[in-house]
Amino acid sequence: MDHESQIKEWQERARSFEPTDLKKLQQPLGELDNHLLLRSHIVGYSLTDADTTVWKALRGNKVAYGYIKGGALVNVLRWSNFISETANPTIEQPNKPVKEASDEGGSYDIGLQDTEQGVVTRFPPEPSGYLHIGHAKAALLNDYFAHKKYKGKMIVRFDDTNPTKEKEEYQDAILKDCELLGVKPDQITYTSDYFQDLYERCVQMIKDGNAYTDNSPQEQLQKERMERKESDHRNDSVEDSVAHFEEMKAGTEEGKKWYVRAKLDMSSDNGAMRDPVIYRCNPQPHHRTGSTWKIYPTYDFACPIVDSVEGITHALRTTEYNDRDPQYQWFLKTLKLRHVYNWNFSRMNFIRTLLSKRKLTKIVDEGTVWGWDDPRMPTVRGIRRRGMTIPALQEFILKQGPSKNINYMDWTAFWATNKKYIDPVAARYTAVEKQHHVKCIVTGEGVPEAPRSEDKDVHAKNAELGKKKVVYSKQIILDQADAQSFGDGEEITLMNWGNAYVRKKTYSLDPINALASAAGQTARTITELVLELNLGGDVKKTEKKITWLSTDQELVPVTLYEFRYLITKDKPDPDDALEDILNRDTETKTEALADCNVARLKEDDIVQFDRKGFFRIDRAAKDGQSAMAFQIPTGKGM
Repeated sequence: MDHESQIKEWQERARSFEPTDLKKLQQPLGELDNHLLLRSHIVGYSLTDADTTVWKALRGNKVAYGYIKGGALVNVLRWSNFISETANPTIEQPNKPVKEASDEGGSYDIGLQDTEQGVVTRFPPEPSGYLHIGHAKAALLNDYFAHKKYKGKMIVRFDDTNPTKEKEEYQDAILKDCELLGVKPDQITYTSDYFQDLYERCVQMIKDGNAYTDNSPQEQLQKERMERKESDHRNDSVEDSVAHFEEMKAGTEEGKKWYVRAKLDMSSDNGAMRDPVIYRCNPQPHHRTGSTWKIYPTYDFACPIVDSVEGITHALRTTEYNDRDPQYQWFLKTLKLRHVYNWNFSRMNFIRTLLSKRKLTKIVDEGTVWGWDDPRMPTVRGIRRRGMTIPALQEFILKQGPSKNINYMDWTAFWATNKKYIDPVAARYTAVEKQHHVKCIVTGEGVPEAPRSEDKDVHAKNAELGKKKVVYSKQIILDQADAQSFGDGEEITLMNWGNAYVRKKTYSLDPINALASAAGQTARTITELVLELNLGGDVKKTEKKITWLSTDQELVPVTLYEFRYLITKDKPDPDDALEDILNRDTETKTEALADCNVARLKEDDIVQFDRKGFFRIDRAAKDGQSAMAFQIPTGKGM
């Protein structure tokens, strides 16, 4: 049969998926499942009308689709998820309008099932580190669907099942970060609250023949799973497995050698279905339960059970769980638990960024950065400390929507979103680099005999932000780089004052290597300038608009920081050695002097130093310490 005939045949067979009687559906669905055993598409090697027609028929039938999502038809489920991810939104979901864009810009009409029965979502972070930008997306999307899209309920549940990695510090930090993100859970729970229930369900699975204990070495376990080879212990007696599980529970030396595996399908094309480990022995005390337990469930085992018990209706998580969705549904079905729908969205990845908690922990522990809240870290704390505002963070993430498309985003768009929020409200001040700053004598008509000050708008386009004091006098300073650019007799503009002519330059004998020209010539240090004020000059005709500071005021010392990427590789691979891709030169620190108004700034204030960029004040100037300010990227020149 030729290609076109096969497509036509399957378009006709799609009618067999329309009945709402499950008994009538089982045979045609079973045939489809067998057909897709070794195929990614129904006909040929690319998307055809056969795929779209059958997919629409199945998605339009709640009975058929519910049966598929139940995990009984592994191949159909795999194919359906694949078509959803690769074909949507190019094909329209049956009985659904074309996707609408939300007010936030993302597309949120994703066709969640049975929402009329109520929507309960959950965000289940592991307390093994601080929230990073990827977690922020998961938290905000779950909050959005629960509270804004469907007026339902959202639970934050700590997946605290690994005492080796987890700390109460991280738990508290995650709750604080959720608060900072504007994520307000209706309930906070802990997987550790369900340890007794999870233990009893594991015992039940062993006794029902759906789980067994194994002590194969880790390398052997991995090799056998890759080769689809059953463990020698797979068919051990129930009594032996229960006995080994009790040894594990007691934390004995013998018990530490064993673990529990669910008995699924070692021949499956889906590696997640090849008898996954569901319980391990770990005698280390737990930060909440102490030494009560010596055994802990894996996330894949605990998650579907606790989701069902807590009333979760839709488990929204990243596409890295695609292959584990059939496993999730298998646990629900095997343990006869209430059904929960899975829906996956893409993880938010950025270039030159690590989101591996293991690697981020190593960076922190080795002192490469100052801590989890270092402004170079991709944590919520880190990007906030660098100057990201919460409204901008929310807007950027929600604009991405629950898309399944996996890609690496550039940080420039992220910070460009932030600039929209800070530009209208960031007060403007002046700072001059302390090293090699140039002293200037200002002469001419209009120069005050004695220092004087004027109140100027702190933001030329937003008078509501208030005033700042600008001091005028004969003695001013400006940046060496600006002075080096002046031609003899050139007319320049002193910002917030007026034009002036460059009348005299005084040089030192010491060269400034940093200012050497591209031709290899060495620039001499300018130590003093004489400027002649020309207040009648046209500021529109000058090429150089220069920032300056009168020395007849209390200048405020400030340390300006500029940061670069921690990672040298645009798209790091999971198996990249951290030391091979870690950037060891990520910080530039410049000592500067700022105008007197900066003395009143507080920690967290966001300002602009004219011609130097936007900065977040990380430490206020007080007790003899200089202020500390972090430059905020704006989407340009990162």
